[in-house]
Amino acid sequence: MAKQDKHLHQRVASGRRGLPKSSSGTGLTIVIKLGTSSICDEITHFPLLSTLSLIVETILKLKAQGHRVVLVTSGAIGVGLRRLNLASKPKDLAQVQAIAAVGQGRLMSLYDDLFSQFNQPIAQILLTKNDLADRTQYLNACNTIDALLEMGVVPIVNENDTISVSEIRFGDNDTLSAITAGMIHADYLFLMTDVDCLYTDNPRTNPDAKPVMTVDDIAALKDKVSVASAGSSLGTGGMVTKLIAAELATAAGVTTVISRGSTPQNIFQIISQPIQHVGSVSPKPDSETAEATNALAGATISSLPLHTRFLAKDNPMVDRKWWILHGLHAAGTIYIDQGAYKAITNASQKSSLFAAGIVDCKGTFVAQQSVRVVYKPRDYLKKNEQGQVVEEYNGPEEIDLGKGLVNYASHEILRIKGCHSRQIIDRLGYADAECVIHRENLTRTKVIQA
Repeated sequence: MAKQDKHLHQRVASGRRGLPKSSSGTGLTIVIKLGTSSICDEITHFPLLSTLSLIVETILKLKAQGHRVVLVTSGAIGVGLRRLNLASKPKDLAQVQAIAAVGQGRLMSLYDDLFSQFNQPIAQILLTKNDLADRTQYLNACNTIDALLEMGVVPIVNENDTISVSEIRFGDNDTLSAITAGMIHADYLFLMTDVDCLYTDNPRTNPDAKPVMTVDDIAALKDKVSVASAGSSLGTGGMVTKLIAAELATAAGVTTVISRGSTPQNIFQIISQPIQHVGSVSPKPDSETAEATNALAGATISSLPLHTRFLAKDNPMVDRKWWILHGLHAAGTIYIDQGAYKAITNASQKSSLFAAGIVDCKGTFVAQQSVRVVYKPRDYLKKNEQGQVVEEYNGPEEIDLGKGLVNYASHEILRIKGCHSRQIIDRLGYADAECVIHRENLTRTKVIQA
């Protein structure tokens, strides 16, 4: 294991996962994401100094309590529009990136002015997905942020909009904040926005919309709430991107909170009351225990300011697999058969992916690049003797099973697909590995309990 990898692994193992620590114990690591709507007025593009001042004061008070804080900020384009006296964001990519270049310097100057009132040093970190695709660069980014926090500096992270293109963009700063939280093994990620919390529908148009306070199953939540509304005219996000960010962060063991950006002082009350999963009370809680725990959690939540809390996963991904899944751009897609699908999604089996289970691959890639692993259920429905499908299926056309690092290039996989491992040398004249993706390099997004 490389020295940097070992250093990062030691930090993971030090207990920064699971239920967040109490504020009376060792300090928490907190990532605060501030959206464009909390930084700039949507019409005039003037900075919202009252909100920004409250954010700065909140961060300083959190640091005084012994917590480590990272700020992920949007707003470069909004600030750039104000500086250039432009009324709206243009559609041309080059123009948008030029405006971001103007605005990023002004935005950091604004933060530096505010933090300097309290003699607090800050640091600018600009990232793209491409920066994290290389394992060494990913670890360097993690260790740099960690070093800044140890020095008492407040890192301020933003996407490098000036050079980002669609292939290497995070897409929005909600996703960037989730990636950042996962990288540094944060205890909390706060997504500060222009509403108090997630609602069952848009509260601006539906007066019957109900607040959602605690979520421990995001997949089930998506079926029960409507999050179709888009973000502001300046931002790129909305509530949909916040659910995606919550899914990414909770998978890494980070408790994620949606809260109103204009009242950041609520963070203190929220972190003072960590909420556990009902299932963590006992291995198999009976209905009476579960009911009592739900009642206790409900009473605790109801005493707090309005917010939505997404509970961290009990068994978060280890760092390397998190990096494979979220740090790497997929260079291609491998399609697998039913047998391979059952093998790699079986929680107890955790199989590698062998050539025998591959039916096709798309894209051009080389060994050690990241690819998607996909299963097409319709290809394996029951058929009669005439070849007609006799089994009903209403699910998706493709099931995305995860991502992995391949041992063979795409042109090699097309030659060895469907063959046994011992036949690889006959097909290629050599055999670099007996499997196409080793289980340690395969990150699964779908796992079926045996």
